[in-house]
Amino acid sequence: MVIAADYPFLNILWTMIIFFAWVAWIWMFIVIIGDVFRRHDIGGWAKAAWTVFMIVVPFVGVLTYLIAQGKGMAERNQERARESQEQVDQYVKSVAGHDGAAEEIEKAKKLYDSGAITQSDYDALKAKALAA
Repeated sequence: MVIAADYPFLNILWTMIIFFAWVAWIWMFIVIIGDVFRRHDIGGWAKAAWTVFMIVVPFVGVLTYLIAQGKGMAERNQERARESQEQVDQYVKSVAGHDGAAEEIEKAKKLYDSGAITQSDYDALKAKALAA
């Protein structure tokens, strides 16, 4: 019994190419639909028109959107990435606002050296900084 004898190599290759194109179209369709519905510069009818166009004429619709809106799509993605990075940076700054134990001990030492606090106050501040 010979397996796959009736399905030559070129047919297998062609099937793989078609499958890859189908998966690529699905991926592009999802990305483009996400971009269409995140846009604020077009209305609901335009969003519906793009969606129907991409469903009715699949490859032509996706390629048309990429040609017509590719630059704007890239700019919107960059803007979202920049906003996301700013949010992360802001969160990190809010969480990492604490200077650390070494910084607090250094401030306490300066206060002790200037005579503003006593040795026991310095020791208490140092112990508190090390405990945190």
